[in-house]
Amino acid sequence: MTGEDHQTGKQSFQETPEQSTQVKMSTSGSDQIGGPPSMATDAVLVKCTQPIPDSVPKVKGYDFNKGINYHELLKTYACSGFQASNFGLAVKEINKMIDKKMEPVPLDRQEEINLNPVGRKRSNCTIFLSYTSNLISSGVREIFKYLVQNNMVDCIVTTAGGVEEDFIKCLAPTFTGDFSLKGKELREKGINRIGNLLVPNDNYGLFEDWLMPKLDMMLKEQQEEGTLWCPSKFIARLGKEIDNPESVYYWAYKNNIPVFCPALTDGSIGDMLYFHSYRKPGLVLDIIEDIRRMNNQAVYSINTGMIILGGGLVKHHTCNANLMRNGADFSVYLNTASEFDGSDAGASPDEAVSWGKIKKDATPVKICAEATLVFPLLVAETFARREKEYKTLHESD
Repeated sequence: MTGEDHQTGKQSFQETPEQSTQVKMSTSGSDQIGGPPSMATDAVLVKCTQPIPDSVPKVKGYDFNKGINYHELLKTYACSGFQASNFGLAVKEINKMIDKKMEPVPLDRQEEINLNPVGRKRSNCTIFLSYTSNLISSGVREIFKYLVQNNMVDCIVTTAGGVEEDFIKCLAPTFTGDFSLKGKELREKGINRIGNLLVPNDNYGLFEDWLMPKLDMMLKEQQEEGTLWCPSKFIARLGKEIDNPESVYYWAYKNNIPVFCPALTDGSIGDMLYFHSYRKPGLVLDIIEDIRRMNNQAVYSINTGMIILGGGLVKHHTCNANLMRNGADFSVYLNTASEFDGSDAGASPDEAVSWGKIKKDATPVKICAEATLVFPLLVAETFARREKEYKTLHESD
């Protein structure tokens, strides 16, 4: 009998046949009575039948007991896992670009005519630096200026805002604000918000006052001297005219680094060109010349490397130019976009391999992170540590 004994009022623990069967079933498959079922242990405690090779790095982070050493800290990223490991791989990939650039041009190609459309001196690796406009609005602008001032990259691709915000900052500052500031209140105060950055409307008025005479001058040269303008020549001319060492494009002009912006009209510059076309019609910017100049940066290169910050137009324009040579040799993407929506912004490097934009045997890297956090650290671990090599390279020119 189970349950309470009606005569004694005490519980009885005698098993029914059903309970006995349940106990047997629960212990079947166990190595011993009272132990866990072997099915569970076999599933959970799977033995490693193949040892992990000694060459595979072990996960280990930085030990601050050794003191504060930022270079050593960043070196540990490679073995920290997740996006930190991708950071370590990106450092390696960028250094491979630089290593290739430092190598002499192969003997069998030294006698070739330099067909670079802007006449930039050949090296063994052409490095493309591409970025979206928000990064020029941010403090990363000064990182770009360092790279261009020291002639460390060979070609720039950006958007309209990535051009104009550099010149505007030479005329008036951008300020830090907050992501939560209300648009209605800012609009009433004449302040524009870029994320958590603030740009007064007056800055654009100063830009208009500076730019309009330059447009007049370019139109005059076109009409009287037959000058044929394209966006990259236009940007180079503005870099010359700004004559300010704080400007990225001042140094691009000085070092003959072409800057390509296929959507130059998509910003304040476009607004000014629109108004100028009514005041003094006739200025022409030839985008077909620029696609030749851009693509041939890749076509006539011996090796190429791409560093692409952000997505959209700058990413595709750079990758597509490298398609013309059957792919870049080295590539680093840095963005926050995901690929589930099929956008080019989120497309992985492997997708670019399928198009021939990155070589099949390349080792491209994507860091899923926000560029203002990561790119200065990438430069610290690559270009900045190799500044002396660059100086030696350019002294030999």
